[in-house]
Amino acid sequence: MISTRTLRVSNFVLLCALAVIGTLLAPVTAVAWSSGDLATATHSLPGSYLAGRFARSNNDTGQAANFYRNALAQDPDSGILLERAFLMEASEANWDRAIALAEDVVKRQPRHRMARLLLGLQDFKSGEFEKSIENFKAAGSGPIGELTSVITRAWVEQARGRTIEALSSLTLRKQADWARFYLRYHRALIADQAGRRSDAQRAFDSVFQQDNKTLRTALAYARSVAASGDYRRAKGILRTHMRQSTGEDHPLAVDLMDDLTRGETINPLITTPQEGLAEVFYGLGEALTGEGGVSIGILYLQMALYLEPRHPFALAALASAYETMKRFEKAIETYDRIPNGSALQLAVDIRKAFNLNELERVDDARLLLEKVAAEYTDSIKPYDALGNIMRGRKRYDEAIGYYSKVIDLIGKPQEKDWVYFYSRGTCYERIKQWPKAEADLQQALKLDPNQALTLNYLGYSWIDQNLNLREGMKLIEKAVSLKPDDGYIVDSLGWAHYRTGDYQEAVRFLEKAVELRPEDPVLNDHLGDAYWQVGRIREARFQWDQALSLKPEAELVGPIEKKLAEGLPVKRQALAAPSVTGATAPVASTSAPDEDRNGVPLPQRRQ
Repeated sequence: MISTRTLRVSNFVLLCALAVIGTLLAPVTAVAWSSGDLATATHSLPGSYLAGRFARSNNDTGQAANFYRNALAQDPDSGILLERAFLMEASEANWDRAIALAEDVVKRQPRHRMARLLLGLQDFKSGEFEKSIENFKAAGSGPIGELTSVITRAWVEQARGRTIEALSSLTLRKQADWARFYLRYHRALIADQAGRRSDAQRAFDSVFQQDNKTLRTALAYARSVAASGDYRRAKGILRTHMRQSTGEDHPLAVDLMDDLTRGETINPLITTPQEGLAEVFYGLGEALTGEGGVSIGILYLQMALYLEPRHPFALAALASAYETMKRFEKAIETYDRIPNGSALQLAVDIRKAFNLNELERVDDARLLLEKVAAEYTDSIKPYDALGNIMRGRKRYDEAIGYYSKVIDLIGKPQEKDWVYFYSRGTCYERIKQWPKAEADLQQALKLDPNQALTLNYLGYSWIDQNLNLREGMKLIEKAVSLKPDDGYIVDSLGWAHYRTGDYQEAVRFLEKAVELRPEDPVLNDHLGDAYWQVGRIREARFQWDQALSLKPEAELVGPIEKKLAEGLPVKRQALAAPSVTGATAPVASTSAPDEDRNGVPLPQRRQ
């Protein structure tokens, strides 16, 4: 993901915000219509209404807006249809229709928050600041609404040239920590935009001391300091942020550091009141979508873009929200709106490729990433993305080639590079080139001995091949100690005991694995095998039947059906320690994929 958290809003506050319009925006899963049903039913009022609910339940707000529009035309006096039509039109940024509907909504519900906010933004853009303030004031219900109302009115005052009034208005009674943080951040932005650098930097310093990990506030602070001429201090702010942040340095932070090093002219983050007002809606929208309030978060992000259509952070956050909703075409369209040539370009193209992959356009994703790789010749990211996509598609030979390019580019590997050797090693294992797979997995383990994925994969692979049994068991046990609640890794330990003939221990761990992942067919299948070996025949058949009901991969269906019909050969219960050799039981598939840091399914552990 390339969007960044502007603020950390507490779960309590998010729940309060979502409760206000949650019943209108929450997906409806009870409607079980097919697309054919919709086509024949939407001419009627009930049909259009239900079709709108169905479309919304599938996160298709575009179709939902169409259906509610049709329903509202047939029943223009319905307050429910009016409100839902407004919300869907605003979610789709159909502003002419949304604004017209908002005007009707406030006639029925004078303090309707989202309608008032949109009308306030329209008035602001038209220069009707008094009407804008009235609308924003009427939108001040609930914790999020109250905060939004106060800050939006402050930016309107700033647009009127009333900086003192704007700054003095940024207060709330009984402020929660998150609200004080947000108010202080916008106090800094308003002072900075007004040229009151010392006031701005005092407020920024307070914000930064509270949270130096958030990119947006770090950029704003560093830019303010640089705009006042103190480039050295601005670099120090960025270095502090980079040290405290987890993961790789953000490209925008790196880009600003490069500009400072070259002595480029640096402007404040916010240069106009309209940009400041957009920042209000971007910040809350990004925070809400990040905490699960995707529907309401999208409304806020769309309002930010109503003010600033090319706002790169708001566009990135909106695209990420569409990805969460599995609207991959919309995500790609939104990424395409981000201005070309920015420091975000590489990340944008990679996200677009992952979305193309989700749309089954694998070759398009490959062509895009290869083009990106040719442009960013020193970056490993395009090749890493290509490897992940091909690995997820089980095109292991191609994945190996891309991971090899990554490994060539990194030169001397560091601890964080374990994942590339692990990923290539799992691909080698899948195409039955075990010596190369083992070498890569051992290198991954050497780079970072505490990665549960590597410990699990290498340990299990050894036991599966009747190699290094004692050491393999230790690796899996360590993986379980690192991730005791990972059902797949616990399953590996149980299945390792099964492979070494220790069926009682196998049952103990496999029961826990199924408890952690009851929806996984493979884990249920494994538990059935273990039950059979300890004489728990009825329970074994129940688990196998359960595995079939969970729709396993096609290659597992036949073996499970055969076990249900014939059972398994009963093996002797092992009495020795796990170091005993001679694991002769046939291996069932252990297709319990983990996901890597990009959310790409990893190869199955063994077949």
